[in-house]
Amino acid sequence: MIAYDDGEIRQQFAICFEARITGGTLLADGGEVKEARFVAAEDLDTLNLHPSRRPRVGHYLARRLTPYIGQERAGRKNIQEVACM
Repeated sequence: MIAYDDGEIRQQFAICFEARITGGTLLADGGEVKEARFVAAEDLDTLNLHPSRRPRVGHYLARRLTPYIGQERAGRKNIQEVACM
């Protein structure tokens, strides 16, 4: 659960998928997503990722054989995370 200063409370979770580009155009939706692009793994450190997102990328790059199910710390509140590879 995430409690924001304005009183809003959200339960956050993430499900991650691996995909292969087959065509089309990658677009941001203009609402929740301001920018969308493909990035090489070696360029990830140049991105301004939210602290709660970086571990998810790391779990993928580790090529785990089992899903990661655990708690990450982002700011003052715990976030329950499930990352499936």
